[in-house]
Amino acid sequence: MAHASDMPGLFGQYRAILAPMAGVSDIAFRARCVEAGADLAFTEMVSAKGLSYANEKTRHLLDLAPGEQQVGVQLFGHEPQTLADQAAWIEQTLGSSLAYLDINMGCPARKIVTKGDGSALMKDPLLAAHIVEAVVGAVEHPVTVKFRRGYVLGEETAPAFARDMERAGAHAVTVHGRFAEQLYQGTAEWETIARVKKAVSIPVVGNGDITSAEAALLMREKTKCDAVMIARGACGNPWLFSQVKAALDGESIPDPPTLEQRLGMAKRHARLLAEREGKNVVRMRKHAMWYLAGLPGASHARGRINGCVSVEDFDEVFDELSHYVLQHSQS
Repeated sequence: MAHASDMPGLFGQYRAILAPMAGVSDIAFRARCVEAGADLAFTEMVSAKGLSYANEKTRHLLDLAPGEQQVGVQLFGHEPQTLADQAAWIEQTLGSSLAYLDINMGCPARKIVTKGDGSALMKDPLLAAHIVEAVVGAVEHPVTVKFRRGYVLGEETAPAFARDMERAGAHAVTVHGRFAEQLYQGTAEWETIARVKKAVSIPVVGNGDITSAEAALLMREKTKCDAVMIARGACGNPWLFSQVKAALDGESIPDPPTLEQRLGMAKRHARLLAEREGKNVVRMRKHAMWYLAGLPGASHARGRINGCVSVEDFDEVFDELSHYVLQHSQS
């Protein structure tokens, strides 16, 4: 069984982490983030119940991306034994490719919380602790917990909840500085992360509103967190990871990607998605819009992207935009 003392070393190795994002952090996106400098990428959150039914679509979420040496896996559910059993299965299946397991106690989506999963567990610390105890007892890999500032707007419970998770055996915690009832509105309160850091002796990962290298550096300075987890800030900008690591190391921050780099990354993303997901390449539409954000002609390209159904369609839009930008930069 892993010990809490294992985790500081782990977060010395994994300091800039891609968060688990449903419908976003699939194989293609993780591959792009690892290529661009992410220390570790998480799969989309995985349903323990879905795994228990041997659901192939759910199991497919655990496939490793090209170039991905290790992956983080986040499970969600509310039944201690089911979570423990599936965590053990994941550990046996992935072996050394598994970095560590995280339990989702922070997702605020209605379809998740109405089943008692995700951030709903913050309303039942006793059940949450039983889940952690069960999973920790079932696996050798470290087990962490991701949660929010609190569930009810204005009622911060994160520090006390973190202590409960530490007592239950969690090896580290990740804290998102919004209340569940906020969803993704407003700004993340980083002082919450600082209060959690003071409340526990296990490592703390900070999450929320990291959209630049400067923001990551400021979060670490304000909270003393052991690592940062990046979510929406990496969408369309996987280069953020190398920039963040440079800032954390006190090095010069790499320049933003050129037009050629942005469109080249987008093309590789679409190609890998098509190879692995077939007709689901339409999922590339949202990623394409993120890659093109802020570029001249992007608003026109977005209209075209909504009609893309193949890699060739995406390539055509990217090439046209490249031509448009170069033409206007010379005029």
